[in-house]
Amino acid sequence: MDKAVKTLFQCDFDGTLTPEDVSFMILDAFGGRGWRRILAQYKEGKISVAQFNARAFTEVKADEETLVRFVRDRAKIRPGFQDLLSYCQRRGFRFVIVSNGLDFYIKTVLSGLDAHNIEVFAARTGFGADGIEARYLGPQGEPLEDGFKESYLGSFRESGYRVIYAGNGFSDIAPASQAYHVFATGELLTACKEKNLSYTPFNDLTDIVAGLESLP
Repeated sequence: MDKAVKTLFQCDFDGTLTPEDVSFMILDAFGGRGWRRILAQYKEGKISVAQFNARAFTEVKADEETLVRFVRDRAKIRPGFQDLLSYCQRRGFRFVIVSNGLDFYIKTVLSGLDAHNIEVFAARTGFGADGIEARYLGPQGEPLEDGFKESYLGSFRESGYRVIYAGNGFSDIAPASQAYHVFATGELLTACKEKNLSYTPFNDLTDIVAGLESLP
């Protein structure tokens, strides 16, 4: 890979760095029974991601301490996380997490891995009697209803970065379509095949490290 080109590794969190979606784990344990119907509406394009969060997470009445403890006990990271960070650092790649998930649980997981200095852009979380409030702010601090991941990828590209993308889900398809190269699993992998994107499949994060080594 050309060392003269600024490279940024934009990584999703839920289902990408983690094998399971942490937000879904929280909603299953603490949310209302109908949240998966709301998720289906989002995937059908009937509501925005911000509307999904507003409707699903207001049903979560547990306090922050309870939820943090739950995340620490339950959330796992895919093998190879430290290898991926070390590789990006060694190659001078900027490593950034951009996620539709909630910042509190992403930072909880990272703190347990002693990875406090990673850049994280995610839904900003508020806790209250009316449940969890999650709001998205774009690269310029503007409120966003949808298109969160692609707004950051576009901003990174405008800043001169070649963006390598890693993701797994429905919300990763649009930003991945704009990336230099994609590491994909799950729904994103299927979409990459259908759209003939430049992609490498992965299971563990060590697969991504090996794939980065072979990129032109």
